[in-house]
Amino acid sequence: MNAPTNSDRIQQAMERAPGFDIPDPAAVARLEGQVSGVEWRIRKDLAALYRLIALHGWSDLVFTHISARLPDEEGEHRFLINPYGVMFDEMTASALVKIDEKGGIKQDTPYFINPAGFTIHSAVHMARDDAAFVIHVHTANGMAVSAQKQGLMRLTQMAMQVYDDLAYHDYEGIALDLDERERIVADLGSKSLLMLRNHGTLTLGPSAGTAFLRTYFLENACRVQILAQAAGDGNLIEEPEEMGNKVYSQGAAAFMPGMGDNLVWPGLMRKLARTNPGYDH
Repeated sequence: MNAPTNSDRIQQAMERAPGFDIPDPAAVARLEGQVSGVEWRIRKDLAALYRLIALHGWSDLVFTHISARLPDEEGEHRFLINPYGVMFDEMTASALVKIDEKGGIKQDTPYFINPAGFTIHSAVHMARDDAAFVIHVHTANGMAVSAQKQGLMRLTQMAMQVYDDLAYHDYEGIALDLDERERIVADLGSKSLLMLRNHGTLTLGPSAGTAFLRTYFLENACRVQILAQAAGDGNLIEEPEEMGNKVYSQGAAAFMPGMGDNLVWPGLMRKLARTNPGYDH
């Protein structure tokens, strides 16, 4: 049987008959013990990321994605992504959908996925060994900065801590064309944050905590830039490249594996347990 084409996948996800049902993620069968211990841990971390993104107000209903790389199976790449129609604040480990690099579903699941969501993510996962988790969001502030010719400016310490690690990719429409993956990879290069022009932002990391921390810094840098611009560009103080380089070096430890992620991730999990339990179902 031939693998489904991109058009096939789009039709499957976007041309469903009206009135289809999306199961409650809290009611699907629990997969703990049905998958490997490694996969279950990654599922829990990814579900937690979805709820954290919602908690911080960075979600876009069901229209963006966070993904994770799983161990290969049968010599093929495997990934996890969100089921289409499940809100970020209700995501569970068992509801997440295992797919291959073409977006084909590789498990029994009552859900379907949005194939456009994985075009960008698959490119990053397959090109970068350190891209265990990829976060892509459509926040108001991130989109606003992505629409500015100069992009992110060195206006704040937070911006300078990510500025030198930020790449840019020009808008090509809704990400349905698999050929765009090559251009995304080329534009990203060795950097860990990507501004998708006129679209949104993307970060990656070797752990859920590092990917989240990069999103946190970038999103807050964008928010403060939009606030500061209310005073008019003539009243802004943008630090020079030399200062930006200095601050980037000073803050690099925050994104080293086992450093910033270990400082923030356990506390974030405790906060989820208090405010929005259930991600680990």
